Amino acid sequence: MGKLDFLLVGINAKYIHLNPALYSLKYSVPDKLRGHVSLAEYTINHVYEHILMDIVERQPDVIGFSCYIWNIETVKMLCRDLTKVLPHVSIWLGGPEAAWSDNRLFDELPITGIMYGDGEVVFPQLLSAYVSDIQLGDVRGLRLRDESGEIMDTGTPDIADMDHIPFFYDKEDISNRIIYYEASRGCPFGCSYCLSAADRRLRYRSLSLVLPELKWFLDQKVPQVKFLDRTFNSDRRRTVAVWQYLLEHDNGVTNFHFEITADLMDQEEIRLLSRMRPGLVQLEIGVQSTNPKTLQTINRRTDIGRLREVVEQIREAGNVHQHLDLIAGLPWEDISSFANSFNEVYGMRPSQLQLGFLKVLKGSPMAAQTEEFGIVFRDHAPYEVLSTKWISYTDVIRLKGVEDMVETYYNSHQFELTISALERAFDSAFALYDALASFARRTNPEGRSLSRAGLYEQLHGFIHENSVNYTECFDTLLTMDYYLREHARKRPSFAGGRELPSPGHSRDWHREQIAFDLEAFLTKGEVLAGSEIWQFDYTQRSPLSNNALLRKEIYRDDEFEE
Repeated sequence: MGKLDFLLVGINAKYIHLNPALYSLKYSVPDKLRGHVSLAEYTINHVYEHILMDIVERQPDVIGFSCYIWNIETVKMLCRDLTKVLPHVSIWLGGPEAAWSDNRLFDELPITGIMYGDGEVVFPQLLSAYVSDIQLGDVRGLRLRDESGEIMDTGTPDIADMDHIPFFYDKEDISNRIIYYEASRGCPFGCSYCLSAADRRLRYRSLSLVLPELKWFLDQKVPQVKFLDRTFNSDRRRTVAVWQYLLEHDNGVTNFHFEITADLMDQEEIRLLSRMRPGLVQLEIGVQSTNPKTLQTINRRTDIGRLREVVEQIREAGNVHQHLDLIAGLPWEDISSFANSFNEVYGMRPSQLQLGFLKVLKGSPMAAQTEEFGIVFRDHAPYEVLSTKWISYTDVIRLKGVEDMVETYYNSHQFELTISALERAFDSAFALYDALASFARRTNPEGRSLSRAGLYEQLHGFIHENSVNYTECFDTLLTMDYYLREHARKRPSFAGGRELPSPGHSRDWHREQIAFDLEAFLTKGEVLAGSEIWQFDYTQRSPLSNNALLRKEIYRDDEFEE
């Protein structure tokens, strides 16, 4: 066995992210071969020259890149430059951006080959081929050039037994990183925009392994564990077992993120969630659209009525963060239809509403339907939609503005009182954020990044320009929102109401006196004159919004006598 270094490279979106594929591949090889494998992780925010120099200084014999839509352009540049300074290095690509690409990638890049299928099955054999007498052509799951220069496919590899996937977290330093965990692979659904539609082979990791591994995360008190399962609640028995275990072993710190299909949930699962510590569990729910024709066309079976019921029941418990997704650019969805989908999902009052845009992923059924639906998309990753038969690029630009305003003024939870009251001044939620986006483009045409105070001032300017009724009340709401997040030392320029001394002048408290009935204004839009004092307690923050606890203070009539 010769001395060889096979360097696995991951280029992540952020430092806090971890590339689990690299570690899973490393620990899938036999112990006697593991010394030939080394890992290198970078981020797309690293200076390109730093990544190139660091890889060259390691002097690897073989390099394997983990390829995704967020890093594929950087990987392509590295492939070209590395072969110039390391002319004898072999380069392999893996991951969805490589596995689902066509053979033109071999003409475009100086690569040795592409690995596809479950890496834990293919990679050990590929490594063995480099350190023993195994021929590359005998390793299934590869695409490479044969002796005649033609691209050959070595055959479909076996699928991995989920119980044989290595658990590597107890062997690596994972401090300050988001943890990704797989309890299943595959998806029971075939949504045409998703790569999971190309692999419907749903398989599970045994609960006898899953539960002890979750205990390890809990014992280590890691901040967050994100399940990679495409539809975590596809099996009710497993869902209940995992959530019951987390409820019984909650360490008061760790948060678990699950991607679920809400309309599949039953009352037992909902009741179980209602008993969770606030912040223990968060749910990501892909709605994508509420247009029946759109859902049928993309092969997505969703009972919107049941989904709404489930989301509302979970929200009423007040302890679970719900992240709902919409996708713009789907078939049969014009700007009016999308606005309707937006309003319906917004009306479910999720903790966060993500407005995403269709990405035409290689290997997805949608990629073969672009001509049928008139889908025009970017040639380079992330292959985002530019226009369709139903929306123009001008519409896309408009929706990008709405996306930005939702992220700023809804998802941040920093403007909850103001936005809640402001919704009544517009025909719909979509109309509000559309108008906000138009105002932002006109008043900040360069798209400068605004400070926290600047965002409040932008909203203040929008309210006054639109001549919204009771602007003085809105000034007060903006002021209260401003202090809900932090006890700012400098009072904002738009401040309404009156700041009062805090108990012992503590920075843990803030007090505001306002001149109207807050509840009546928020719930009915009525302005009832009066005098109220509201306390902001920064020692008790919402685990879902991070805002201070707000409560009304009962005081004597003579409290404010000079």
